[in-house]
Amino acid sequence: MCRHFPPCPAADSSDRDAARLTAHHPEQGWSQLCNGVVLFEDTGELLPDGRAIAPRRPTATLVAPQLREG
Repeated sequence: MCRHFPPCPAADSSDRDAARLTAHHPEQGWSQLCNGVVLFEDTGELLPDGRAIAPRRPTATLVAPQLREG
Protein backbone atom coordinates (compact mmCIF):
# COMPACT_ATOMS: atom_id res chain seq x y z
CA MET A 1 0.00 0.00 0.00
CA CYS A 2 2.76 2.45 0.98
CA ARG A 3 5.07 3.88 -1.65
CA HIS A 4 7.26 5.91 0.72
CA PHE A 5 10.87 5.16 1.49
CA PRO A 6 11.37 3.98 4.09
CA PRO A 7 7.90 2.44 3.98
CA CYS A 8 5.31 3.33 6.59
CA PRO A 9 4.66 0.80 9.37
CA ALA A 10 2.16 -1.92 8.48
CA ALA A 11 -1.41 -1.70 9.77
CA ASP A 12 -0.86 -4.68 12.07
CA SER A 13 2.38 -3.41 13.62
CA SER A 14 2.56 -1.77 17.05
CA ASP A 15 3.81 1.53 15.54
CA ARG A 16 1.04 1.72 12.89
CA ASP A 17 0.12 5.28 14.01
CA ALA A 18 3.48 6.55 12.68
CA ALA A 19 2.32 6.15 9.06
CA ARG A 20 1.78 9.26 6.95
CA LEU A 21 -1.63 10.91 6.66
CA THR A 22 -3.43 10.43 3.35
CA ALA A 23 -6.73 12.03 4.36
CA HIS A 24 -7.53 14.37 7.25
CA HIS A 25 -11.08 15.37 8.18
CA PRO A 26 -10.98 17.09 11.59
CA GLU A 27 -14.49 18.44 11.07
CA GLN A 28 -15.70 14.82 10.98
CA GLY A 29 -13.26 13.55 13.61
CA TRP A 30 -11.18 11.10 11.58
CA SER A 31 -8.01 10.72 9.51
CA GLN A 32 -6.71 7.96 7.26
CA LEU A 33 -3.11 6.82 7.23
CA CYS A 34 -1.03 5.50 4.35
CA ASN A 35 -1.28 1.96 5.73
CA GLY A 36 -5.10 2.05 5.56
CA VAL A 37 -5.72 2.65 9.28
CA VAL A 38 -8.50 5.11 10.12
CA LEU A 39 -7.79 7.14 13.26
CA PHE A 40 -10.60 8.75 15.21
CA GLU A 41 -10.30 11.86 17.39
CA ASP A 42 -11.10 9.83 20.50
CA THR A 43 -7.92 7.79 19.72
CA GLY A 44 -9.87 4.74 18.54
CA GLU A 45 -8.80 3.07 15.30
CA LEU A 46 -10.29 1.01 12.50
CA LEU A 47 -7.85 -1.36 10.82
CA PRO A 48 -8.09 -2.24 7.10
CA ASP A 49 -9.22 -5.80 7.94
CA GLY A 50 -12.24 -4.40 9.85
CA ARG A 51 -10.92 -4.85 13.38
CA ALA A 52 -11.63 -1.99 15.76
CA ILE A 53 -9.07 -0.78 18.31
CA ALA A 54 -10.63 0.75 21.42
CA PRO A 55 -9.73 4.36 22.29
CA ARG A 56 -6.57 4.82 24.35
CA ARG A 57 -7.52 7.92 26.26
CA PRO A 58 -5.03 9.07 28.86
CA THR A 59 -6.09 8.27 32.38
CA ALA A 60 -6.43 11.09 34.87
CA THR A 61 -4.23 10.91 37.92
CA LEU A 62 -5.64 12.29 41.13
CA VAL A 63 -3.18 14.21 43.23
CA ALA A 64 -3.91 14.97 46.87
CA PRO A 65 -3.81 18.71 47.60
CA GLN A 66 -0.76 19.94 49.45
CA LEU A 67 -1.30 20.43 53.17
CA ARG A 68 -0.28 23.89 54.24
CA GLU A 69 1.09 24.66 57.67
CA GLY A 70 -0.06 27.64 59.65
